[in-house]
Amino acid sequence: MKIEVWSDYVCPFCYIGKRRLEQALEQFDHANEVEVEFKSFELDPNFPKDTDKNIHQLIASKYGITEEQARNNSVSLTQQAAAVGLDFRFDTSVPTNTFDAHRLTKFAQTKGKAAELTELLLKAHFTDSKHVGDEATLLDLGESAGLDRNEAAEVLKGEAYAKEVRMDEAEAREIGVQGVPFFVINRKYAISGAQPPEVFRDALEKVWQEESRSPLTSLNTDQGMTCDENGCEIPEEK
Repeated sequence: MKIEVWSDYVCPFCYIGKRRLEQALEQFDHANEVEVEFKSFELDPNFPKDTDKNIHQLIASKYGITEEQARNNSVSLTQQAAAVGLDFRFDTSVPTNTFDAHRLTKFAQTKGKAAELTELLLKAHFTDSKHVGDEATLLDLGESAGLDRNEAAEVLKGEAYAKEVRMDEAEAREIGVQGVPFFVINRKYAISGAQPPEVFRDALEKVWQEESRSPLTSLNTDQGMTCDENGCEIPEEK
């Protein structure tokens, strides 16, 4: 079973959804046969790498609410995060562009380190208040995930893996992704949003049962008149 997850590193529900999926997998008997791949999605591709506004000011401006209302909303999100063991610190978070973070993750994928880097990037932004658009920060995180720092630096210097990021985003548009996180199971089933763990668990069980079920129902009365690798068995006349 394969689960593809479109998400962004500055999306709070993406981090919460990741944890809820992981909780569901802990209760799934076939978790060792599930592959999870995170796909690139930018909430705002045009957002600058650096800004002098904090997250509350940006949210207030974007949604036409007061800064106080934005802060209240962040309190609610912080509580939801705490329920799955995450420590969100919006007051000190650093808003930034995530394109380079996604490019570095695509590089990490070629080294088998994408899962490690994805978790480190989310924690860096939401808990550690690090600037995940900054090259030095990205190199530190990449090194912590097991990447060669010099190789990672070469990736970030140019446009390496930009095409791969854009392909993920184009694919998201093609399948109708309008918000993240967005989960696709075996290219047949979709779950939108940071659903409760039981929703993921029920989906995993349903998909497993459907995918493992034999697609054909036998109408034979016996197994006669067939050939296999051992030859052809001729049934005895009755």
